Amino acid sequence: MARLLIVHHTVSPATQELLGAVLDGARDDEIEGVEVHAEAALSATASDLLAADALILGTPANIGYMSGALKVFFDTVFYPAQGTTRGLPYALYVHGDNDTSGAIRAVESIAKGMEWERHRPPVTVTGRPEAQDREACWELGAVTALAALDRA
Repeated sequence: MARLLIVHHTVSPATQELLGAVLDGARDDEIEGVEVHAEAALSATASDLLAADALILGTPANIGYMSGALKVFFDTVFYPAQGTTRGLPYALYVHGDNDTSGAIRAVESIAKGMEWERHRPPVTVTGRPEAQDREACWELGAVTALAALDRA
């Protein structure tokens, strides 16, 4: 069975809403053969990452950067997973009050260093999530679950 890992830092109603949409898409009834495993960034481990066939990262944009919790995840898994997860398909969603570019740049820089393959352009949401934002996150979850199947 394929495994999709979702590593998220969900501290606000907005990030919770986006995570919910990602999970709904990834767990859609029409997608079979994918185990979806969601972990808070401070709880996710290198073992979780090494078992994944695809990865979704979710973070708020804090002071122009990814959340500290997601940075801790990267610090924890970087050396154990370096080289081993080469080519891993990943996707990203980011919520910010007014700008998400610094958070996206930071995550993509680390993902490039890990030699992961960006599966989809990041979903970026500023302000309160609207229907099209939830739909974009749903699609991100569904399409990345299918990428896990392709890689498994």
